[in-house]
Amino acid sequence: MTPTLPRIGIAGIAIESSTFTPYRSGEADFEVRRGTEEILGRYPFFSGADDPGSAPGPPSSTGPDTQLSASGRALREAADYVGVLHARALPGGQLDRDTYEGWKAEIVSGLAAACEDAPLDGFFFDIHGAMSVVGLDDAEGDLITAIRGAIGPDVVVGTAMDLHGNVSETLFEACDLLTCYRHAPHIDAWETRERGLRDLVEASVKVAAGGARPHKALVHLPILLPGEKTSTRIEPAKSLYARIPELAAREGVTDVSYWIGFAWADQPRCKAAIVAFGDDADAVDAAALELASAVWEKRHDFEFVAPTGTFDDCLEQAVASPLRPFWISDSGDNPGAGGADDTTYALARLLARPDVLAGELSALMVSLVDPESTSIAHTLGEGGRGEFLVGGRIDAREPGPVALRAEVAALDEAPNTGRSAALRVLDGERETGLTVVVTARRSQWATHGMFERLGLSMTGFDVVTVKMGYLEPDQYEAAADWLLALTPGGVDQDLLRLGHSRIDRPMIPFDPEIPKPTTDDVVTGGGR
Repeated sequence: MTPTLPRIGIAGIAIESSTFTPYRSGEADFEVRRGTEEILGRYPFFSGADDPGSAPGPPSSTGPDTQLSASGRALREAADYVGVLHARALPGGQLDRDTYEGWKAEIVSGLAAACEDAPLDGFFFDIHGAMSVVGLDDAEGDLITAIRGAIGPDVVVGTAMDLHGNVSETLFEACDLLTCYRHAPHIDAWETRERGLRDLVEASVKVAAGGARPHKALVHLPILLPGEKTSTRIEPAKSLYARIPELAAREGVTDVSYWIGFAWADQPRCKAAIVAFGDDADAVDAAALELASAVWEKRHDFEFVAPTGTFDDCLEQAVASPLRPFWISDSGDNPGAGGADDTTYALARLLARPDVLAGELSALMVSLVDPESTSIAHTLGEGGRGEFLVGGRIDAREPGPVALRAEVAALDEAPNTGRSAALRVLDGERETGLTVVVTARRSQWATHGMFERLGLSMTGFDVVTVKMGYLEPDQYEAAADWLLALTPGGVDQDLLRLGHSRIDRPMIPFDPEIPKPTTDDVVTGGGR
């Protein structure tokens, strides 16, 4: 007799949301997938695609099984999956409440209908972990509570998250298995989801056969740091995350994870977290406390992943350096963390330099979201010249929209940028050394392919200013040198300038010291 496959539901909403940016995320910012085939097509270990979820756009179709790895094929054949709804977006501002409530209702009703057809054994909660919704302090906690109401308390729930997410006690209590990435930049995003889904399928089979749920342990740490101080490229995060495989390989331990937390939301849940789970309660608790204690020991050692300074300081160093291209991160307006993507502070400073205006220094500013300027550029066409008022429409802080005259150097249109244009800035009718990229959608220019679509090269300019925090792999490889400019914006790296008022205290870096974690700080669950 053929064994009955476990029935696994899948749904989630994934976005990283700054509560300090004036931008509001809405339905148009998201890629939405509905139904089993579309949702399974999101996962490259199922679809065979390189990365079908790399940017918002049309859902990718599921690839043929011949493209799957052996592990992916085995995992796909190990369960009967029931996809309901999954929505994901580039990081942004708080999600508007009506959109969230509509998707929550659709997920809940879809799961309830699935449970009427046949019981679910497991549910995969596919989220980022730092979603903020207008009027909610713990959006993922709210969503998983509603989902638990639909699927019941007996279904095994697992989640795989970004390490910049938050683990509230509500989320911890509602999930049986929690894991997150082990690298920043996130080169293991799909590996993490595959691991999380595999552990969920195995646990669901075990529980359905009468076995116990995994024991789980949570230790919160009152540390709130930006990703640019916790990159796994440098110490101490590099060594702390390197400890995880050994901890997870211990007898009775299945997985151990370390969440940095999300620094650009002002909510009580925002803090670092360690979670472990497995079959041996003592081993799981010990592993969680050991890693939490190791993080505490390094609490004062976290530094920025690159040298920092004001934008003017960074620009002066870039000009003086013989290294080309020299990259500068406009970090306070990084759309990859939720920035508005249209502050003009860096653009105005570039335009104020005589060497840039004279064409003696070639500079690229990439990119600012500006549908109006993009529309004008597409109307003018390549080679057309005109007047533009760029940026400052969402985050209007000084200096606000910047007037410039430019020639349209190149045009493009793609799902993750909408219409885009490369504008070669003019001084009167004379070309300067500055090119500015504008887009119709908020976007993060992290890959060679995005630059090439506009005829640009990551290595073709003396200075490249990009709205990023730490550089992604293609950018990092392209940069001969790099500085992190501490610019203003909704994801300001100087957290003390932002004005957090609702986080737990004491909290590093807002306070000089925090207590060492003890066994009293270990929150446990599961095992029944």
